[in-house]
Amino acid sequence: MNSMKTPKMKKRFVSVTPKSSKAKNRFVNIMQSLHSCEVEQETTDKFFLVSLNRQYCFWIQKEGNEHWEVTK
Repeated sequence: MNSMKTPKMKKRFVSVTPKSSKAKNRFVNIMQSLHSCEVEQETTDKFFLVSLNRQYCFWIQKEGNEHWEVTK
């Protein structure tokens, strides 16, 4: 039996601000108005985010998104 421990990776978070009425609705009703989201995946131009309450997951462009602004 191998007793090697898997190193824990530090979680990364970004803050988002809703811009559209659709995003504002989800922000208040699903995300409980919490701006911080955990970054689950990242590509060169997108984040896959999970809200702090774990109730809402979404892909977001890092720049130029019509619904959300990433404010880190």
